[in-house]
Amino acid sequence: MDLRWLEDFMALARARHFSRAAELQHVSQPTFSRRIKLLEEAMGTTLIDRQTLPLTLTPAGEVFFEFCERATRDVRETRERIQALEEAAESRISVGSTQSLFSHFYQEWLAASGVEDDLQLNLKSTNWLGEQFLDALDDGECELVLCYWHRYLPWRERLSPERYEWLTLGEELLVPVSVADDQGNPRFALPGSPEQPVPLIAHHPRGFLYSAIEAHLGQSKLSANLLPLNESPHSASIKALVKQGFGMGWLPQRMTEKSEQFGRLVRAGEEHWDIPVDICLIRLREPRSQDLLTLWKTLEEQHHV
Repeated sequence: MDLRWLEDFMALARARHFSRAAELQHVSQPTFSRRIKLLEEAMGTTLIDRQTLPLTLTPAGEVFFEFCERATRDVRETRERIQALEEAAESRISVGSTQSLFSHFYQEWLAASGVEDDLQLNLKSTNWLGEQFLDALDDGECELVLCYWHRYLPWRERLSPERYEWLTLGEELLVPVSVADDQGNPRFALPGSPEQPVPLIAHHPRGFLYSAIEAHLGQSKLSANLLPLNESPHSASIKALVKQGFGMGWLPQRMTEKSEQFGRLVRAGEEHWDIPVDICLIRLREPRSQDLLTLWKTLEEQHHV
């Protein structure tokens, strides 16, 4: 039923005159009368006693008028609540986050920090890759960036203290994992051999984690014999392929918990293959709002900066 019909009926019930009610609704009287007639047809009964002057409501019209008052009040209150929610969302600080951190860190960190009401995730950010996060920060698409960070990132020099400020929220280990065989051992294990290299589901070169893995392998005394099969921008995609038994891959430790889908993940190498990275929150040094600066000071106190 058209909400406009309810408003028409309420105007007529109060004015008790078709012409005056039509004026109140800013339509011609024929149009207004037709809409009232359509309403009565939809309700299957006569709502207006047209034999009286001024017009009166039939018993059914009285009941329907009470319904209209409730319905329009509910609609008005719902609109106000929606508007309040939208205004609250607009006032929140926009955060860009990598997909893996959003899935396995963001919510827990929000709850622990008590800043759930202050932040709003930019959902588009879960598809951004590497340096695109800093571009988004520069362009105002978000006010904060939650990402992995380490000293081997090729664009690390871009993070100048004159332009950016960052806060280390925690640490993460990248752990080599493989699906388990029937005996519970890794189907694909490091380091492999030249004759039988280990199939690798690799991170995308433009992402945050690829360069950390490359640097660790380059500095390791034990050389790894790897056969890259695929490059993925998201750790979740790597995990899915690893669990389906296509190869091994390095995953954030928070992502290696047991799951029921496909095979069980186990270590594909000893701890010297683990790679430490930081979890950082980054902002422009010149904040775009006082709210952001206030939030940042709160987070600094929590992390004893």
